[in-house]
Amino acid sequence: MSSKRIAIVGGGASGYFTAIHAAQNSNDSKIFIFEKAKDVLQKVRISGGGRCNVTHACFDPKELTKFYPRGEKELLGPFHKFCSGDTMDWFEKRGVELKIEEDDRVFPVSDSSEDIAQALIQEARENNIETLTQMAVVDIRRKDEGFIIEFTNGQQSFFDAVVISSGSSGKIWEILEKLGHSIVTPVPSLFTFNIKDSRLNNLQGVSVPMVHSKIEGTSFETTGPLLITHWGISGPGILKLSAIGARKLAEMNYEATIVLNWLGEMEERDAFSIVENWKKENPKKQLLSGPFSNLSKRLWIKLIEFAHLDGNETWANVPHATIQRLAHQLTHAKLGMKGKSTNKEEFVTAGGVELKEIDFKSFQSKLIPNLFLVGECINIDAVTGGFNFQAAWTAGYMAGNYLSQNS
Repeated sequence: MSSKRIAIVGGGASGYFTAIHAAQNSNDSKIFIFEKAKDVLQKVRISGGGRCNVTHACFDPKELTKFYPRGEKELLGPFHKFCSGDTMDWFEKRGVELKIEEDDRVFPVSDSSEDIAQALIQEARENNIETLTQMAVVDIRRKDEGFIIEFTNGQQSFFDAVVISSGSSGKIWEILEKLGHSIVTPVPSLFTFNIKDSRLNNLQGVSVPMVHSKIEGTSFETTGPLLITHWGISGPGILKLSAIGARKLAEMNYEATIVLNWLGEMEERDAFSIVENWKKENPKKQLLSGPFSNLSKRLWIKLIEFAHLDGNETWANVPHATIQRLAHQLTHAKLGMKGKSTNKEEFVTAGGVELKEIDFKSFQSKLIPNLFLVGECINIDAVTGGFNFQAAWTAGYMAGNYLSQNS
């Protein structure tokens, strides 16, 4: 079989992983990675605050798929082929020692994303993969059974197979539409909520370990850590809510009522009972001290003030109806969201190539032979925690292996 030329359009996680696996067992193929920026693997380098959340310590494929608001069904088969444990094994075999943190996120022991980037770059180099930066694609045309790719510098080259790993690129989506693919309109997926509310004033930096959050009028809800910021609320629980509610919030123009249960999934009646018992047992204590250790004192003061209580009062003076109001405030706090802020480290979009147009045994287009689609250019995205990278490694493994075996 004659030597094949394979183009990888995009030098990110999925692009590198595809190239590396395509190079194995196919010594005759010539593989090129084309990156439009000056540097490759930029998202790998900045993710996790520069630590790179490589994957998540969820080793059951079916459980893992539940973290993907879009792509749950499609990823089950691929995860049976290459899952989180396989990712960890791959990097550790290349000298990158990994650790599992308390929340099951996986990072390099060094806390340096550069270790991940260099492992990929070194592996590509050893497999004679040619990487070219500042090579933006302006057009892809079908020719015979392959493709002509045109670049911004005017260069045109023929390739037998093309792998699109360009992330959220409007230009590439336009090219794919012209080739016949359908594109689900992309919207932001991981973002924080802009909220101006007196209950949050001067509480920047306060975190609550487990808050139940819901977008009022929808079925979208999550439970997880919440962080109060200068502009509103963030944290893993809110980022997860932004992911599962991404399309709905876009429809609502990011104006919604967010209902917070500061006590996790505790019922209002249970919160009422706890406060009532606290009152009986601590009648002489000031309201500044309360029964909920998970709430910081600063947040507690704001919440009792919002329930029209004075923190300097004693519990003995608090009437039954006021405790009811406080219990409601603790479990059904309604805050108005107006706008969003990008979570830059984890920027992800919901949208991209329609999943029904992809064969998930190879990540090859069902419409265009020898065209492969991996990473964020397709309509798959996940909550925060290393899941988006895992989808990238898995797609790269599947597409690369197929190319390796069919080159």
